[in-house]
Amino acid sequence: MHPDITWLDVSNRRRSLTGYCLGMAVYTLVVVVIFPAFKTSSSLDKLIASDSTAAALFGISGPISTTGGWLNGNIYANFLPLIMLLLTIGYGAACLAGQDEDGTLGLVAVLPVRRTAIAAQKAAVLTVTVAVLVIIGRSFQLDIAVTRIASVSAATFLMGLDFGLVAMAIGALTGRRGTAIGAGTALAAASYLVSSLAPVASWIRPGRYASLFYWSVGNSQISGGVSPIGYAVLTITGLCALAAAILSFRRLDIH
Repeated sequence: MHPDITWLDVSNRRRSLTGYCLGMAVYTLVVVVIFPAFKTSSSLDKLIASDSTAAALFGISGPISTTGGWLNGNIYANFLPLIMLLLTIGYGAACLAGQDEDGTLGLVAVLPVRRTAIAAQKAAVLTVTVAVLVIIGRSFQLDIAVTRIASVSAATFLMGLDFGLVAMAIGALTGRRGTAIGAGTALAAASYLVSSLAPVASWIRPGRYASLFYWSVGNSQISGGVSPIGYAVLTITGLCALAAAILSFRRLDIH
């Protein structure tokens, strides 16, 4: 399989990807640099304890004066996934449905390349996008194990890829970019809220197992690591979404 489609799509998105990565790197550096100023302060921890529900909306469920809590509350539980999902859901919706609406997908489809290969190369672009952003946006090493950083970064990578593939599958099924963006964003928002509010809302807690956020960053993985079950859920979800995207694209009536 010649990766011409992959390189073309990556090239077309190089400016936005570069901008997001630079912004994420600068933000991460700022978060790390200011940590010493809060390391010995308990005021934020007291504020979080006094209003745990409000803190949960931002993905914070414990003290942030520790290294793990600080990185989780400022990077992994919210900001990095948000930036990543903006990229992956946007591309997932645009790569098939968006190009179909623009009339450019037909030019790609007439090439001597099977539709399965086209969909696979579009998924490869998602993989490159998420990998670059996660690598650039990962925390600079504080007093936390490199293996923990690598573990959570890998889980964040899989989660971003999953939602992008879901948007891609919805776009291939409906042929509408707006529908794919709306549905993908709604699923990501619901997943985030369920994972974030589960610690403080008992009626939501049983549903946390259906949240990709819970399996990747919503269960204090920066401190305890990502479980094998978490990796399995994230991997299987992505494979199912990719299969759905390929099957839907094979049946899509390209304009």
